[in-house]
Amino acid sequence: FIGSQYRIQVEDEEYFIDLLLFHRAINCLIAVELKIGKFLPEYIGKMQFYLAQLDDFVKQPHENPSIGIILCKSRNKTIVEYALRESNKPIGVAEYKIVSTLPEKLKGKLPSPEEISKLLEEIK
Repeated sequence: FIGSQYRIQVEDEEYFIDLLLFHRAINCLIAVELKIGKFLPEYIGKMQFYLAQLDDFVKQPHENPSIGIILCKSRNKTIVEYALRESNKPIGVAEYKIVSTLPEKLKGKLPSPEEISKLLEEIK
């Protein structure tokens, strides 16, 4: 994890990447954009802009090109395919789902809401 609302500046304008991560195994930066609605084609242009900036000003010479992930509440596969067709940057589009309970395979691997609350109280 590098940061949330990661600031990049182009001349006198500021832009903010929702999440910026570094993947040690594939040795590259990963920009993540979180969207509360359906996928829109213009998200690809914005992500291409972010990746170009990261590759020019943040990426180290020994690192691989940056990757972009756009997480949306919903997506139309055909629209995503058309939006990505001419892209020369590694960008993926995925959906997220909000659930009220943890999937069985994750239970025991993550703390319960009660455990998180207890830890937060101890920090205060």
